[in-house]
Amino acid sequence: MQPEEKRELTKRLMRSQLNLSYKVAAAFAVVLLGLPLVNLYLPELAKTKVLGLSLSWLILGVLFYPFTLLLSAWFVRSSERIEAETVQRES
Repeated sequence: MQPEEKRELTKRLMRSQLNLSYKVAAAFAVVLLGLPLVNLYLPELAKTKVLGLSLSWLILGVLFYPFTLLLSAWFVRSSERIEAETVQRES
């Protein structure tokens, strides 16, 4: 593979992974910023009791961590898939 081809391959790979990063960051931001907005604009929904906790605290104290873990796992798996597909296309 020529140096120009390697550069182009690297650019494509980095562009694909940057797009993935934007998607993950957007999903994280929606959840992170959405909870205060729900508390502000829909206080009755936020105060709804679920399993003895308000919905707001359930999301913040319990569900936020599994969400972050799943989002991270999705990012890693998708990033590895992008790399594998890029290498396979170039082989």
